[in-house]
Amino acid sequence: MVPLPSVFLSHGSPMHALQAGEAGLAWAALGKRLGKPAAIVIASAHWESNVPMLTGAARPDTIHDFSGFPEPLYKLRYTAPGAPAVAQKAAQLLKEQGFTAAIDGCRGLDHGAWTPLLYMYPEADVPVVQISLQPALGTRHHLALGRALRKLEEDNVLVIGSGHMTHNLRDWMRGQGGPAPYAAEFAEWVRERLEARDLDTLADYRSRSPHGARAHPTDEHFLPLFVAVGAARDNYRAERILKSVDAGVLAMDAYLLS
Repeated sequence: MVPLPSVFLSHGSPMHALQAGEAGLAWAALGKRLGKPAAIVIASAHWESNVPMLTGAARPDTIHDFSGFPEPLYKLRYTAPGAPAVAQKAAQLLKEQGFTAAIDGCRGLDHGAWTPLLYMYPEADVPVVQISLQPALGTRHHLALGRALRKLEEDNVLVIGSGHMTHNLRDWMRGQGGPAPYAAEFAEWVRERLEARDLDTLADYRSRSPHGARAHPTDEHFLPLFVAVGAARDNYRAERILKSVDAGVLAMDAYLLS
């Protein structure tokens, strides 16, 4: 069996669920390329907790964790089953590496999870477990969290980090009138670090990258990248499968780490 890669996706606005755009086409192509894994564990920027939590519901709800969007968006449902056994195994792997981890039997899937999965697996026939982030604990914590999940590959479980390559909503609300150079410069810096497997520098992105603090005024949308990189093999190859920018400032880059 060919080992599964891990994946980082920039999930974009919830409107991608209605209007695929370039990102939706890339997600659909990725699903076809990967085929159907036994299950997915996905870290979304939209679930934060003090310790790693995993969804344990057999039938997770679709969470519409946003407001002010067109009514058809709130009618969408992503009906993929959960994978309670996979959640239990992931929690055990985390505990073996010294993490405190727990199962949440009620929480569903937020739009950071279900928006890209609508296109990757539109039949909703791949079981999904979501895992939470701990933004107060930083980048290296999330690298270690991803590494603890590596053994899930043995069970054909795909690990996805769903966040954003850049995520400055204040700049987005101001409107830039065109592509913002800082977003592209930051995305290129990340590409270079990923391709070089220079994870120490990447982990210190706020102080060592061009525009790191502007690209991410807060960490939560960048941390899923570290989960995905941690879950990849030490000698992974980084392949950028999407390079685009929404609204001039929201870089939508996506990576396959194989």
